[in-house]
Amino acid sequence: MKNNRPAIVVVAYNRPKSLSRLLESIAKASYPSHKINLIISIDFSENNQDVVRLAENFEWQHGKKKVLVQSVNLGLKKHILQCGDFTQTYGEIVILEDDLYVSPNFYDYTSQALRFSGDKDYVGGIALYNHKINVHTGEYFTALEDGFDNWYFQFACSWGQAWSANQWQGFKKWLTDHPNLPKSDKIPKNVSNWSDKSWLKFYIAYLVDTNRYFLYPKVSLSTNFNDSGTHVSQDSTTYQVELFSAHEKEYKFSELKDSKARYDAFFESESVQESLGYDMDTVEVDLYGYKPMNGKQLWLTSKQLNYKIVQRFTRSLKPIECNILANIPGNELFLYDIEQPQGNTFENKRHLRFRRIIYSAKVLSYRKATVVFRSLIWDRVKQMFSKN
Repeated sequence: MKNNRPAIVVVAYNRPKSLSRLLESIAKASYPSHKINLIISIDFSENNQDVVRLAENFEWQHGKKKVLVQSVNLGLKKHILQCGDFTQTYGEIVILEDDLYVSPNFYDYTSQALRFSGDKDYVGGIALYNHKINVHTGEYFTALEDGFDNWYFQFACSWGQAWSANQWQGFKKWLTDHPNLPKSDKIPKNVSNWSDKSWLKFYIAYLVDTNRYFLYPKVSLSTNFNDSGTHVSQDSTTYQVELFSAHEKEYKFSELKDSKARYDAFFESESVQESLGYDMDTVEVDLYGYKPMNGKQLWLTSKQLNYKIVQRFTRSLKPIECNILANIPGNELFLYDIEQPQGNTFENKRHLRFRRIIYSAKVLSYRKATVVFRSLIWDRVKQMFSKN
């Protein structure tokens, strides 16, 4: 939009402490003018009077504030879809769910990212959050540092996201034509198994089906407290990430064709095939070992399989794809020719599993391991009893 002043849309339900924390972080952020619209949309609940009161009493000094209280319970999917339609009124929006916390620079980043992506059809939305964990496998992840402030991911973001009217309408049109999730081996099983009440599930499928990406920041502008609520049984720090703490920055965004930090919906790098001298139709990248087998001739994976091994690599450098980009030999990542069955001998599996854990955890002492083990067992016992 000409003014490039995205409206801020806060999505709330029945967590007053969460909403108070988010609004406090929004109030402390930097803004370019006093013409910023703030919409606080509250889903219906019989016991959320504290949330409504908090929203109505919040002083917004940077523009107009509007509090919307739904008359019926929409649920998160319908609520987000309804809020996304505010793009038709305001042109551009940034959506923040109530268990988030934002950087002082979140609004400046959002404005710059939307302005950059306005004429780029391959961008399906803007993320404020920066993943540090592969959510499918629970392992360490970071995007390749390629000199730019962003990376591209065929995975939509629900922990701080922004859309222009065109970006949102592209998804809404696709959703109308795809009321059921299309079957595809390019959609992770983890995502396919999510409830159909998840808007994120459908948005990820949209990105995959139309070959679009979310633009992500290298340093996060939002973080997630994962407070207990409708879809979370207890709070967790698992998805907390470092926030950009400065108030100003001129972001250097990459075009998709210039980016070496491009990832599919499985958190797998799309830059690896080229370094191996193959195209994407010949080799499948599966460094986390989570993808289903398909018909491609070559398979680069952490799985131990009985096919001819073309090359072997270690899992030492970070991010994981750097071991292939730098051609570091080892016995943890394998490039197979699956058209040639062959019996293989591998290193001790227990040792390799330990190395894989330490690759993500860095240091895990005996004492820490004991604490983790006991906690996991106790949580499992509580779950079993709660089901009875």
